[in-house]
Amino acid sequence: MNGKIPCMLPGEIEKQSFAILTEELGQIAIPPEHEAVVKRVIHTTADFDYARTLCFSPGAVAEGVRALREGAHIVTDTQMARAGVSARTLQGLGGAVHCFMGDEDVAEKAKARGVTRAAVSMEKAAELKFPLILAVGNAPTALIRLSELIEEGEISPRLIIGVPVGFVNVVESKEIIMNTGVPYIVARGRKGGSGVAAAVCNALLYEASGRTL
Repeated sequence: MNGKIPCMLPGEIEKQSFAILTEELGQIAIPPEHEAVVKRVIHTTADFDYARTLCFSPGAVAEGVRALREGAHIVTDTQMARAGVSARTLQGLGGAVHCFMGDEDVAEKAKARGVTRAAVSMEKAAELKFPLILAVGNAPTALIRLSELIEEGEISPRLIIGVPVGFVNVVESKEIIMNTGVPYIVARGRKGGSGVAAAVCNALLYEASGRTL
């Protein structure tokens, strides 16, 4: 190569990346219905720990795909996650992606009540009249408030993607979501993030739209 790295198109890079990660996964057993999500997250993070820490409620992937095909909207807890979701694919299925964290009314209510904007943004999500997928990659307070809204009968999401990252109440908030009775995809432990939330959404979107590598 004379010291030069060959130029590759994005599609070729993605295809080769998935081939490499599939090889490096080796004999790690991943249920076929979870494979696309797990591989998309590893592709995004280069972190093979997700092969063991991503947890799925029974039928969670199928429910997420079904919801998207029925026009579900996605609500994220960060603008970064919102930007990472394939809006074009989602729009093609009749949905849209929302993030309320920067909304003035959310900020005002959070300040007045002494709570986080993430918690109030979940309350605003509960006002939407669409089938919903909630994708939380940053704020455990969003998951905690979401669990309360579910218990109060204020919201009934089709799927919760619970992958916040950090140290304070992160592990606990994920465990709470796993006990709500709502279908979930959760990254157990401290790892996660906005990129992971978007990756899970995109894996579901690509399956819902029939996209293959």
